[in-house]
Amino acid sequence: MPDVNHLSGEVAWLAFALAGVFGAVANRANFCTMGAITDAVLVGDWRRMRMWLLAIAVAIAGATWLEGAGTVDLSKSIYTAAKVSWLSHIVGGLLFGFGMTLASGCGSKTLIRLGSGNLKSLIVLIVLGISAYMTLKGLFAVWRVNALDGFRFDIATLGASRSDLPSIVTAMIGSGALVKIGLPLLIAAIFALWAFGSRDFRASHEMIVGGVVIGAVIVGGWYVTGHIGHLAEDPRTLEEAFLATNSGKPESFSFVAPVASLLELLMLWSDQTRIVTFGIAGVLGMLVGSGAMALATQTFRWEGFASVEDLVNHIVGGVLMGFGGVTALGCTIGQGLTGMSTLAIGSVIATLSIVAGCVAALKYQYWRTG
Repeated sequence: MPDVNHLSGEVAWLAFALAGVFGAVANRANFCTMGAITDAVLVGDWRRMRMWLLAIAVAIAGATWLEGAGTVDLSKSIYTAAKVSWLSHIVGGLLFGFGMTLASGCGSKTLIRLGSGNLKSLIVLIVLGISAYMTLKGLFAVWRVNALDGFRFDIATLGASRSDLPSIVTAMIGSGALVKIGLPLLIAAIFALWAFGSRDFRASHEMIVGGVVIGAVIVGGWYVTGHIGHLAEDPRTLEEAFLATNSGKPESFSFVAPVASLLELLMLWSDQTRIVTFGIAGVLGMLVGSGAMALATQTFRWEGFASVEDLVNHIVGGVLMGFGGVTALGCTIGQGLTGMSTLAIGSVIATLSIVAGCVAALKYQYWRTG
């Protein structure tokens, strides 16, 4: 009989270790989706965007290999459900993208900056966590459920049992395993080839390493929760279980809802039913990894708000990220990497909406200052 408590602890510690690598590498390579979009839109520098696409390519290839080998069943994740809440993905993604621009970075970048001594990010993180919790279980949840989540389309009408692109194409044209494995690998190859198509990017060795390692960390997260933490029959319930995950399903890294879960754990610490989950450990690991890299490279610097307007922008950004990230089922990492690794239609919608929201915020800021 498996030791459930031991396995749950193992899942949490592995999440902490993987996120520590993520934080350290992202700090060193300056990995930031908002920064990548800003560079491309404002100055025409696509290197960080290519790093993000390379990370997605590695994540897609790795997730496809895990599922093809029968190691992880991605059909049981929150991303590939047959019913897709398209309006929630669009609205949540737009608000998250707008918010992360006001707050100078997404959830993962906020953790990275906090690890480097940025006290503005501490305020953003607290506001984001409260907003995310309200969207999961509080006032914002009522708005989300009543106004957005009811708008869905059912992939079953196309003959598919799950909402990822390979399953939909397979249902429409057949070919089975050839499409389910070949199509993701083809898409991953296209992303990787585009990333390496730039001479400037090929010369940016830190960015190449950053893209590969961060993509591999996402794959590692799937392996930890979907294989190591998977019990075909939990001895306590006699049902299938994925240990130490907030969703109760296989998952990889995301940094919005887990921040809310961390705040809840700290507030209800004496409740013995609360445990450190994969997501919570990931948040802590990201902080520690970034902090360690900042100290090692002597880039740790205390930083505060420059003005009241700066404070207001970051608070509003935190609120929008908390609401948007939960509503869209993920952030630039939760949807933009973890969700995209499954090629779920909802993840594609959410990721494109996040990019659109970020571009809109950049245009708004340019208008304000112009």
